[in-house]
Amino acid sequence: MKVRIYYHDTDCGGVVYYANYLKYLEQGRTEFLEDKGISIGELSGDGVLFVVARQEIDYKAPAYYADTLEVITRLEDISHVKMVLSSQIKNQDGKTICLARTILVCVGKDLKPMALPQDVRKALE
Repeated sequence: MKVRIYYHDTDCGGVVYYANYLKYLEQGRTEFLEDKGISIGELSGDGVLFVVARQEIDYKAPAYYADTLEVITRLEDISHVKMVLSSQIKNQDGKTICLARTILVCVGKDLKPMALPQDVRKALE
């Protein structure tokens, strides 16, 4: 997935504000799942939600205003109630900007853990 950096994404020095990478990672996860035929919106309507249980980010280099970033998301692991996704964000020159690891837990509307739906597991495996 490509992300264009706008002025509002940056700090006063023209560098992407560190917390904005969380948004890019979320967008990358959503696109990754949709590419597998998994609609977060439809699952949510059915009472199946995903919450971030853990987020790790290693910042490797700055990104700047007007850069175009590529967010690459991969499934690292899947279990009964969670999935682990790894992400890499690179700039237009192919330089790694950050590496991330996200643990998503499947929960119901009551926010209690629940098993991943079989169709989701099948689409990811």
